[in-house]
Amino acid sequence: MTLTSIAVLLGVIAVGTYFQTVTGFGLAMIVIGLASSMELTSVPFIATVVSLVSLVNTAVALPRHMHHIDWRLTNTTLLGIVPSSVIGVILLNYLNTQATSVLEFLLGAVIVYSGVSFALNPRQRKDESPLRSFFGVGFIAGLCGGLFGIPGPPVIFHLYRQPLELMAIRNMLLLMFASTAFTRTLYEAITVGLPKETLTVSAMAIPVVAVMTLFAQRFPPPFSAKSMRRLTFITLVIIGLGLMVGSFSGLW
Repeated sequence: MTLTSIAVLLGVIAVGTYFQTVTGFGLAMIVIGLASSMELTSVPFIATVVSLVSLVNTAVALPRHMHHIDWRLTNTTLLGIVPSSVIGVILLNYLNTQATSVLEFLLGAVIVYSGVSFALNPRQRKDESPLRSFFGVGFIAGLCGGLFGIPGPPVIFHLYRQPLELMAIRNMLLLMFASTAFTRTLYEAITVGLPKETLTVSAMAIPVVAVMTLFAQRFPPPFSAKSMRRLTFITLVIIGLGLMVGSFSGLW
């Protein structure tokens, strides 16, 4: 990557961090979606950078809240997440070399689905869903995480429907996302290694994320939470549709 591309990418990460800080989601989808649509770098590269950055954030945020986690539900979900994360990385590497248009279309579809999912307000169930549903959702989330570094939408929507405390849900999601990021990063490190450029850009992104998080907390947008949620939804749908439309020429 050129210095200009790295600077633009760090700017995109700053924007994604701001959205995530004020809404609770959006970092990976905005960063990977915009970076791909602007052709700043490859999907595998930016997915690895986002995974490394999220691991650092989770390492700081999670340890003090482990007691809030429902381990029975979390472990069942992780049984699906871990193997499918590896499958997702393998599929990503294949599509990135053999069918880049298909990869771009799938990425756009996942981002559109994410935006629509976050726009919905899931109704909480009276009883917990069966354990097999947590495994199934975990498998899908791991596949999305391995492919694009975006494991969120399926498992977020599923957990928010469960009769669980909000604190438990948030920390379970943190652990699940960290597990996806760790699995895909470890697999890449063992099989092909982590390029120096990836580690360098990730190291540069960490202080950007920290500064933008503090900035967003100190200077939140002059909108209501509901309006900001709608803005994030619209942003994700536009990014996703742009990627899908852009992939059509290669597909056909």
